[in-house]
Amino acid sequence: MNNLTLITGATSGIGRACTQEFASKGHDLILCGRRKQRLEELKLELETKFNIQVKIGCFDITKKDEVSAFVQRLDTQWQNIEILINNAGLALGFDEFHEANIEHWETMLDTNIKGLLYISRAISPLMVNSGKGHIINVCSTAGHEVYPKGNVYCASKHAVDALTKAMRLDLHKYHIKVSQVSPAHVENTEFAKVRFEGDTQKAKIYEEFNPLKSSDVAEIIYFIASRPPHVNIQDVLAMGTQQASSTVINKIGRIYD
Repeated sequence: MNNLTLITGATSGIGRACTQEFASKGHDLILCGRRKQRLEELKLELETKFNIQVKIGCFDITKKDEVSAFVQRLDTQWQNIEILINNAGLALGFDEFHEANIEHWETMLDTNIKGLLYISRAISPLMVNSGKGHIINVCSTAGHEVYPKGNVYCASKHAVDALTKAMRLDLHKYHIKVSQVSPAHVENTEFAKVRFEGDTQKAKIYEEFNPLKSSDVAEIIYFIASRPPHVNIQDVLAMGTQQASSTVINKIGRIYD
């Protein structure tokens, strides 16, 4: 295996952009997600285009037993995972706290926190045994500040920020890097569509400004992953030029198209 990299949430958005970025640099990949057909199509595309080896894992990141079973079934050659990109995550709903849907809260907590924990707990012992590795968590500006109606999504990303720091403290002595990237608004993803539960009108949130693209974030993640062994970039906070914070955006049009 060549620089074997596992990517969760690989079938769309930042995860899919990472598959292209890392495959183009010659990394063999393990792609994880819930949509089997998309995974199979992506595997064929990447193997054909980049001449790399790709393994797919179709499971629900929020189910501990499914995560553990997948990792335990990996052949020896596929256990030598050098990079874990914890990308799987989502926002659901955009309501004031007293009106929020508790099922939305549970889904966000299960995915954004527990899912990251389950896969990291399963993969990190393999890295410890090999004496090297790099875990890169996809956080958010919402992990550094809160905004109205963001309540539990912001809380879940603050948890990702805390876990990134805690994992680094525990794992650095085993020569394992732990990093994160914290992007603001990102287009070419399903984020808004999922947040607004398929309401395409509400999901049109990027018409008045240029946010980051998923490929921009993937390039940042690859930069983090490709530093020399003695360098660990702990966090990259990234926004589009028209965005100054989670709520301060210069909505004068898509001037960078």
